[in-house]
Amino acid sequence: MASSTKYIFITGGVTSSLGKGIIAASLAKLLQSRGFSVTIQKFDPYLNIDPGTLNPYEHGECYVTEDGAETDLDLGHYERFLNTPTSQDNNVTTGRIYNNVITKERKGEYLGKTVQVIPHITDEIKRNFFKLGEDGKYDVVITEIGGCVGDIESLPFIEAVRQAKWDIGANNSLVIHLTLIPYLAAAKELKTKPTQHSVKQLLEAGIQPDILVCRTEYHLPQEVKKKLALFCNVQLNCVIEAMDAETIYDVPLLMKKEKLDERVMSKLKLTSKSNTDLEQWKDFLGRFKNPTQEVTIGLIGKYVSLPDSYKSIIEAFVHAGAACECKVHLKLISSEELHPETVEKKLEELDGILVAPGFGERGLEGKIETVKFARENNIPFFGICLGMQVAVIEFARNVLGHVKANSTEMDAETPSPFIALMEEQKNLEQMGGTMRLGSYSCDLKKGSKAAQAYGKPKVQERHRHRYEFNNKYLEEMESAGMIASGINPDSKLVEIIEIKNHPWFIGTQFHPEYKSTVLNPHPLFVKFISATIDNKKNK
Repeated sequence: MASSTKYIFITGGVTSSLGKGIIAASLAKLLQSRGFSVTIQKFDPYLNIDPGTLNPYEHGECYVTEDGAETDLDLGHYERFLNTPTSQDNNVTTGRIYNNVITKERKGEYLGKTVQVIPHITDEIKRNFFKLGEDGKYDVVITEIGGCVGDIESLPFIEAVRQAKWDIGANNSLVIHLTLIPYLAAAKELKTKPTQHSVKQLLEAGIQPDILVCRTEYHLPQEVKKKLALFCNVQLNCVIEAMDAETIYDVPLLMKKEKLDERVMSKLKLTSKSNTDLEQWKDFLGRFKNPTQEVTIGLIGKYVSLPDSYKSIIEAFVHAGAACECKVHLKLISSEELHPETVEKKLEELDGILVAPGFGERGLEGKIETVKFARENNIPFFGICLGMQVAVIEFARNVLGHVKANSTEMDAETPSPFIALMEEQKNLEQMGGTMRLGSYSCDLKKGSKAAQAYGKPKVQERHRHRYEFNNKYLEEMESAGMIASGINPDSKLVEIIEIKNHPWFIGTQFHPEYKSTVLNPHPLFVKFISATIDNKKNK
């Protein structure tokens, strides 16, 4: 454990979904703007080893890192705010902790001792707390503890935070407690009692929070702040108001106004190395809030009732929209509602269409109808992962005449398996972590729309899938006008397809949305939005 690294723990109380991830990312952004190297990690209290096998309705999207870890969607926020990649070590679950401890026990590493929650589980949690700070690469490591204080699942993590603070001593760590100040409309009053009880639970666990960040719909009057400071035993200037914001990207500036970074630096005895004043961030917000044009884009998927299922795609549209000074109105449409007789009515008003990633057969035919509509009506089209595979199937059926073309994921007996399983995937018994995951190279075809968008001949992109384009059909497909404009140099697998004689029709086997950040919007999203702007003008 590098003694020079400072550790910040963020806990939550009263209710979940208060935005610990956004507060963590915003604080990290502010510290980064002062010249510190910062990373953020998320500890999730569920027993899954990782979120890779979770249904998006359970936990939102599964975010994939450069090194191929399937992680919590908050890691996407960390990367989008900080513009630096995360890794396997930035997301740890209870499942991983117990798995590590039980594996060690089976190997006899505890020398016959009785293995218990304290000290063995808490020691393993602490080992993971400190892992990212060991090599001195980071000045500050921020750790977000998932769930709520008081949850049974969170108890070992809270105890580990208590021990960690004791281990590394004063001035090297602090606890920020994020809580809710509800407003009772009938009484016309902001209530502090839930926060008092939440802090009391933390105190019972042996932790005194250093800073309170209070989520609220209304400004906190000074007397409310004084009451919170008095009853929660924190300094008055460490009661931070976190008003509901117009966009998550406002939060760093709101936290700067509330002096959250100054309070943290004062308590950790840190001195600014520099101060960049967030000019680029403000520039992005200015363009985002003052668009000169607008477009409507359909996001076609099967998990549309929970927008968090497509969190990275939605945010990539925000970044690219700001780059184009364009307000993107996203219309989430369930692919299950799209049939040959309904597709035109539901999609005719759109300026562009994105077919989203996903697994399984549900809603597949609706996606195929969508692709056909976009291809035949020259509407800018973007397909991601399954979206690309669907574009290939549609082309095979309706242009090449393979009427039963399919993916072997949906129909193992299809006579025209345009999308099929890789050899090494065929006999897998486990689901978790067994796909093509993480960053892979892609060579771009000179003169293609993809190469023009990127402006370079070779790129690295992140993957999360099991099925691939079947190269047996490549020649036939290319001769009919759908070209492979991106190829993996090692496996020769097709990574990008596009249609030549179409304003903008691109499908990617990888997930470009994972690499889009505020300061580096993804070029494919930027070009897609440009194409939808042109399409709208030409209508």
